Amino acid sequence: MNQSIHNITFISTIHKEIGKCNVDELCAILEKINPDVVFLEALESTYSNYEKKIFSSLGIYHQRLEIKAIQKYSKNFHFEYVPVLDGGLSQSFDNKYNIVCENIQFRRMFNHYNSLAFEHGFQFLNSPESIKLQENMRMFESHLLKDTQLNEAVNEDMHAYENSMIRNIYLYCKSNQFDKAVFMCGVAHRRSIIEMIGRFNSQEKLDLHWEVYGN
Repeated sequence: MNQSIHNITFISTIHKEIGKCNVDELCAILEKINPDVVFLEALESTYSNYEKKIFSSLGIYHQRLEIKAIQKYSKNFHFEYVPVLDGGLSQSFDNKYNIVCENIQFRRMFNHYNSLAFEHGFQFLNSPESIKLQENMRMFESHLLKDTQLNEAVNEDMHAYENSMIRNIYLYCKSNQFDKAVFMCGVAHRRSIIEMIGRFNSQEKLDLHWEVYGN
C-alpha cells in the first residue's frame, strides 16, 4: 500500500496573547485548516498530564497562547498533539537577552515589532515584513555581541534547537499516517525553519507537503 502524502501547514506564533494575537484568532486558523495532528514548539512537560486533566475536568485553560488555542479547538475537533522539542533553550539565550535588552535602540525595535503584532495579529506574524524586522533585530543583536564566544554559542544552540524540531516532525511522519497537520512555532524561528524545511525535503525520501501560512 502506498504511503499517503502528509500535508503540514507551518504557522508562526507568539507564546503570550497580545491584541489580535489571541486565542480566538489562532483557534479560528486551526478550525479553518482542521488538522489531524498539531506539532508544537514545546517540551513534553510544557503541557503536563495534570494540566490536561484540570482542563478536561474543570475547564481551566493553559497560560500559553498556542496550548490555550488547541484546548479550545479540542472542544469540537479530534486531533493528536505532538510536542517536538528535545530540550529547552540554553542559559546562553538568557545571557544574550540580558545584554541586548539593556540597549535602548533594541528595545525600541522590539516594542515596534510587538505593536505591529498587537494591531495586525497573525497576518503580520506570518508576513514577509515580519521576517524582515526579525532579521533586523537578529543583526542588531549580533552587532551588540560582536564576535564573542556568547554569540557563537547562541547561534550553535539555536541551530540545534530548530533542527531537532524539524527532525522530530519527519521522524513522526515516517511512522504515522495523517492527512493534515499544523506546526506552530515562535515567530523568531520563522526564517530558519522555512530554510530547514527546504533542506529536509531535499534530503528525506518522504511524501511531505509543506505550506507556509501567510505565503
